[in-house]
Amino acid sequence: MKKLNIYYTAGVPKLEDTGKIAELIQNSGADMMEIGIPYSDPVADGPVIQDAHSLALKNGMSIKKLFEQLAKVKDSVTIPKILMGYLNPVLQFGFENFCQKCAEVGVSGLIIPDLPPIAFENQYGEILRKYSLNFTFLVTPETSEERIKYLDSLSSGFLYAVSSSSTTGNANAVLKNEDYLNRLASLNLTNPVFIGFGIKDKSDFENVTEKAQGGIIGTAFVKILLENGDWEAKGKTFIESVKN
Repeated sequence: MKKLNIYYTAGVPKLEDTGKIAELIQNSGADMMEIGIPYSDPVADGPVIQDAHSLALKNGMSIKKLFEQLAKVKDSVTIPKILMGYLNPVLQFGFENFCQKCAEVGVSGLIIPDLPPIAFENQYGEILRKYSLNFTFLVTPETSEERIKYLDSLSSGFLYAVSSSSTTGNANAVLKNEDYLNRLASLNLTNPVFIGFGIKDKSDFENVTEKAQGGIIGTAFVKILLENGDWEAKGKTFIESVKN
């Protein structure tokens, strides 16, 4: 069974919706979730998720507030919860303090796209292991096989394979890049491979998971949160339509 990973930005559409959305994702059949930490300059993200970050910050979302919200759903939401964010806010919070809080509230792993692998090796990996947190690196179609294997060796949980060299939600993302997917499948990687960026429906999900172990949907789900007053019903229907 291929794994479905749903991303959303904490603190939207309203500040206190974070836990409710986590429960919805779990109850709709997703296998895991990524919770985005709002940041003022989310460079890897497209317009929809940038808008979500801006709204969340305007709503008053902070790392401290996010940990408070996650503590409330620690026992009710049992599928893996991964925090995805940028390095600067985490460093401002204090990296070890951040990891300790993650462990306390039931977070299972982190994705920090702008954390350099060399810094992970020399400094941060040890702290992550201390608190039993997985860490996921990203690869792209341009990443060499040698570097893919290197980033796979540093990762735990899964390896995030960006579908194409674009920002999240890009309508022009090349999802069925056969050469890329075949190359990833042939490398006998340690971690399962999850494909992300540009997956918007069941058809996309099935296409990218023919040779990968999972798919990540972000923009299409965040769009529902931002644009629909009845996002709970629409969000549930959307996840079920992809998974079932």
